Amino acid sequence: MVPGVTDGFRNHTGRLSDRHGVSSDQVADVLGTAASAGVALLVGLVVLRIAAPSRFADAQTSVSGSGPALGAMVAVVATLGSLWFSEGEHFPPCEWCWYQRIAMYPLALILTVAAFRRDPGVRPYGLALAGVGLLVSAWHNVIETFPDLDAGSCDPTNPCTIRWVEGLGFWTIPRMAFVAFALVFTALLIDRPLPEDP
Repeated sequence: MVPGVTDGFRNHTGRLSDRHGVSSDQVADVLGTAASAGVALLVGLVVLRIAAPSRFADAQTSVSGSGPALGAMVAVVATLGSLWFSEGEHFPPCEWCWYQRIAMYPLALILTVAAFRRDPGVRPYGLALAGVGLLVSAWHNVIETFPDLDAGSCDPTNPCTIRWVEGLGFWTIPRMAFVAFALVFTALLIDRPLPEDP
């Protein structure tokens, strides 16, 4: 948290949280736990790919055709989480948050539809959106971590460097978004169409 900057918002949102029984810190901890598991999964996949390529191929085969469904699950959770923070807790999204939403929200929709239709044709579109979102999120993480690098592109009344939450003492909203984009990108990248798919 940034002392002095977010305290007023936290006091205001604390009252809202009492009304619906869940605090922003509790939600951040849950989402932070999910992000930690996502990082562990990504690291495990990289290690498996390097150390045991045949086992990686077996794992890849076992989830063939599931890329859109796996990506959709992540994108839907990320979308709902971001909406909860902005609409439930009234944390105003900064400019870079909006750019990430522009990439994430369509992913939640198109990947869900593709999963139900078993449509592998969504892959290039999903990779493009997730890739752009990943790059934007990476930059947001850089300026959040090193505020001096922000060249003043963000609204001074709602700077992109505010840490509204720190789930598990580490997971800020941009950090969780980065992991979500990385998971969606990886799910689509390693997916192999099922044999019957065109």
